[in-house]
Amino acid sequence: MNVLNIHTRKIDVAKTTLLPLFETLSEKEDRIWPKEKWPSMRFKDGLVKGAEGGHGPVGYKVLSYDADGFVKFEFQKPKGFVGTHAFRITAIDKNTCEIQHTIDMKTQGFATVLWIFAIRWLHDALLEDAFDKVENQVTNSSKKTPWNLWVKILRTILK
Repeated sequence: MNVLNIHTRKIDVAKTTLLPLFETLSEKEDRIWPKEKWPSMRFKDGLVKGAEGGHGPVGYKVLSYDADGFVKFEFQKPKGFVGTHAFRITAIDKNTCEIQHTIDMKTQGFATVLWIFAIRWLHDALLEDAFDKVENQVTNSSKKTPWNLWVKILRTILK
């Protein structure tokens, strides 16, 4: 199954305001990944090209990293996830930027079932939590995107 899953959020701050947060991705003091609610993103050698790691049961390798707001990963697990996912921060104008996460992959075999019934839902909730975390640190907002009932059920089952 072809999967193209894109999350974006416009934030009313300059791109240069988000870049220091971006540089902490996968570190102990990660200011992007919502590790307070989800398994931490970790890499054995840090966020550098070729580093292997992931979060929870999802493994990936860093294909490219640019401290100017771009990182791309290649899935290594679960088996049947073939493709990439990436974070990008783009300046829209001098006072607005956009943070984006994109999954571009094909699922094979049982991974298709996992994606349709579980991982997609959990992934979408995780990304909205991440974007809330970013936006709340750099603006006066206190966003908290609610989880839908299916996400709540899956998280209860997977505890």
